[in-house]
Amino acid sequence: MNTNSQNLQTQFERLKRNKLFELFVISVILISALLIGAKTYSLPPKVITATIILDYLITLFFVVEISIRFIAEPNKKHFFNNFWNVFDTLIVLVSLVPIENSELAVVGRLIRVFRVLRMVSIIPELRILLTSLVKALPQLGYVMLLMFIIFYIYAAIGSTLFETINPTLWGDIAISMLTLFRVMTFEDWTDVMYETMQVYSLSWIYFLSFIFLSAFAFLNMVIGIVVNVMEQEHAKVREEKSLAEGTNEPSLRELQQELSEIKALLRQQK
Repeated sequence: MNTNSQNLQTQFERLKRNKLFELFVISVILISALLIGAKTYSLPPKVITATIILDYLITLFFVVEISIRFIAEPNKKHFFNNFWNVFDTLIVLVSLVPIENSELAVVGRLIRVFRVLRMVSIIPELRILLTSLVKALPQLGYVMLLMFIIFYIYAAIGSTLFETINPTLWGDIAISMLTLFRVMTFEDWTDVMYETMQVYSLSWIYFLSFIFLSAFAFLNMVIGIVVNVMEQEHAKVREEKSLAEGTNEPSLRELQQELSEIKALLRQQK
């Protein structure tokens, strides 16, 4: 790599890390989102022309911005090893699909909606949140499975007991599960309960126990899993940031390992 290329890479790297540049990119993404919303209204011809020109300018800016990030990468091969770089590149490439006066006009407009997702790759906190949700999915899957079992049991009971009361809500197990979802989200669930209480006075036990299990217990389990994974991601980001800044602060795992080695040495001396 010659001196000019190194200087250009250094300048682009500084520009990429510049907070004002990041804020400008975020502003363009927000303008792009507002532009998509504006196109859903009936606009005067001059405004429509202005939105088309602005859309082209935004697309051009995204191409320039992703090019700056690519040139600023010291090792170009590692650029696409980062998921967010690949994600942003795909969004930009897809945005190049022509949307005016073409058979792909509707597809192009729908694709441009996804440009708003670039906000996730730009803002670190959103990246951590999305990464935490993805990593929590395996654990959440077991919670969802257990919740489905509870839904199924209660739906079978409800369909057996309440079918004659209101076949529309309790006609079969599938409809009963939809009714229970309505109860779980507190959408006029008291009307459903009072209707069954006219025949079964103790049916309130059925509804309250279901709400306790689904809306309270399972919801808290989901929140706990997501929060736990988010804490792990935040700790990982802090550790990577400290390593990138060149600090030599030991991690908790390293301190535990050193403590174990000291204990082993003391035992040997004894």
